[in-house]
Amino acid sequence: MPEYGYFLSSEEHDPSALVEQARMAEQAGFQALWISDHYHPWNDAQGQSPFVWSVIGALSEAVSLPIETAVTCPTVRMHPAVVAQAAATSAVMTQGRFRLGLGTGEALNEHILGDPWPPLHVRLEMLEEAIQVMRRLFTGEEVNHHGTHYTVENARLYTVPEEPVPIDISGFGPKATSLAARVGDGYITMMPEEEMVTQFRKGGGGAKLVSGGTKVCYGTDRDECVRTVHRLWYNELLPGEMGQVLPSPRHFEQLHELVTEDMVREKSVCGDDVDEHVSALKAFADAGFDRVYVNQIGPDQRGFFDFYRTKVLPQLA
Repeated sequence: MPEYGYFLSSEEHDPSALVEQARMAEQAGFQALWISDHYHPWNDAQGQSPFVWSVIGALSEAVSLPIETAVTCPTVRMHPAVVAQAAATSAVMTQGRFRLGLGTGEALNEHILGDPWPPLHVRLEMLEEAIQVMRRLFTGEEVNHHGTHYTVENARLYTVPEEPVPIDISGFGPKATSLAARVGDGYITMMPEEEMVTQFRKGGGGAKLVSGGTKVCYGTDRDECVRTVHRLWYNELLPGEMGQVLPSPRHFEQLHELVTEDMVREKSVCGDDVDEHVSALKAFADAGFDRVYVNQIGPDQRGFFDFYRTKVLPQLA
């Protein structure tokens, strides 16, 4: 039976709100936390994007739950040696309750310094080399590295956890899933696809942690929930590779009209039907996931946590 966690949305909420939601999540019975790591929100309506490592520091004091970034891109906007230091410090502050979720990222967040946005096969190469650098740094030994994409000279992390930070790799297609199986300590994906879990496990992942996440919008007025999702998170329903290659929130806003409220109504969990919420999370359990994270879209966070504490999580226990 999987554990159920809460997914903190850095795109929608300021740091204080995220910390308060983490407290409510723990009180409601959630067993772990994810937190997104972005430089920009997907659109201006979402409205926030705090620096995740500062928020993790606050979370480490506010709750006792495991915490994971979902996900950090350690290849373009931030050098892997710097990400390694941030992750090691987070692991120390949480007394080993931190996992580092990694992915190949999106141009939306990673091109801000003017660097080119590489094609996927190059981004996967960069991610694998970044992981090699970070794992060496997690040992606390001095690292010198002259690779294809990164150079590190005389770098040593003095503040490191007793055990190396576990690294989970995000994958939505076969190439990234193969990388996760080969070099990751776990696997992250956002759809309850048993085929991808099977590929990860048979490709070398074995019994390592498989985590998934989904978004819902709880509320007593289903139509209002649909409008909320359509206003804030229509980008989730955009097709193809646009999510990886569009460079700014305004480009996503230009595509808003491609997503209709009917599409949201058909594909998103909206409203207060307990069975609908339970079914959405059980789909991940049925597909073989070990942890499932859920995010509440919109402002009614306390209503969501009361609903899950009293009606949803008990059915999943």
